[in-house]
Amino acid sequence: APGPPLRAPACGLPPAWAARLGATGFLISECCFPLLKAKPGKAKRARTTFSSEQLARLEQEFSRQQYLVGQERCLLASSLQLTEEQVKVWFQNRRIKWRKQSLEQQQAKLARMGLGTPE
Repeated sequence: APGPPLRAPACGLPPAWAARLGATGFLISECCFPLLKAKPGKAKRARTTFSSEQLARLEQEFSRQQYLVGQERCLLASSLQLTEEQVKVWFQNRRIKWRKQSLEQQQAKLARMGLGTPE
């Protein structure tokens, strides 16, 4: 049986240069690369970078409807040259962002009315 996975103390922490460059998103330090190669097919997927045109169209569709399924998702993905999975995940993440923004707006409104609860 294989032993426990190798872990270095720096795993999970962004390398020092990331902060200097102002990098965002999830970062993997060099010590983690052997872990990714240890399990074939389990490597971390590269983060999708959407073009401004793709983002504009995705936002336009989201403002029209928050859930996109079936043929609509297939057609949108095809027209944007993305996979259905990429469109599906974008919509999932966008709904989370929308809910968070709605909650913050609701809390701000309550605070203005003097009904907000201090944290």
